[in-house]
Amino acid sequence: MKRIFTKITSKLNIEKGYYLKGRKFLHDDHYLEVNHKSFLENRKRPFRTGIINHLLSLFHNQTNYLEIGVRNPDHNFNLIKADKKYSVDPGLEFKSNPVDFKMTSDYFFKKLSSGKILAPDIKFDVIFIDGLHLADQVDRDIKNSLNHIKDNGFIVLHDCNPPSEWHAREIHKYWHTPAKHYWNGTTWKAFYKWRCEPGVNSCCIDSDWGVGILSKNQPIGNCTKNSNPFFEFQIFDETRINSLNLIDFKEFKALKLYDKHS
Repeated sequence: MKRIFTKITSKLNIEKGYYLKGRKFLHDDHYLEVNHKSFLENRKRPFRTGIINHLLSLFHNQTNYLEIGVRNPDHNFNLIKADKKYSVDPGLEFKSNPVDFKMTSDYFFKKLSSGKILAPDIKFDVIFIDGLHLADQVDRDIKNSLNHIKDNGFIVLHDCNPPSEWHAREIHKYWHTPAKHYWNGTTWKAFYKWRCEPGVNSCCIDSDWGVGILSKNQPIGNCTKNSNPFFEFQIFDETRINSLNLIDFKEFKALKLYDKHS
């Protein structure tokens, strides 16, 4: 009987220890600060859909739109206002996967470049990249997209402005962090790399977790000097306004963007 009592007491002490540690963690200033950052980010408007539709509204001829990484099309793709829309997703996160091209973006661009899908000379007004949120994949998606947008077109990326390093973690499913289930991945690294590329203009709209925009010719922001060659988050956090060319949507709409056909 004494052994059973000792075992129960020991278990209760362990559980009490976990409770106290967990309670202390939940009330930690850093934990609360990151939680608040998530709250503030969720309140920002417009969402990526409104920004993409604004870009498409700048063009007066028939518009072509491509979306990389769709998941549930009701969340964005079905709301996009373009004359012709194409969607790419391998279907890992949304079982029914009602897209045009059920494949990875790498394979899609390989087939597109070789003329095996769509028209060989097709160019897009807007390409939206929202697939795998890891820097190496996003970097390839940007590089491939630059070969297939019009000279005055736009590449749009989601999740370019992670509020904390917990939001910018590499592993999506690790939710036991102050960021909880919110995840931007390392998209910011790929966007920042191309922000430093001569010949590519860019900015990031401070809304919906950072909507990054790249263009070959549209006057949305000149390239910047690379002051963070090792992509350290602390440096990014201290310099994010310049690193991302971070602006609000009102500022963006005031830019003198153009359609060369108008």
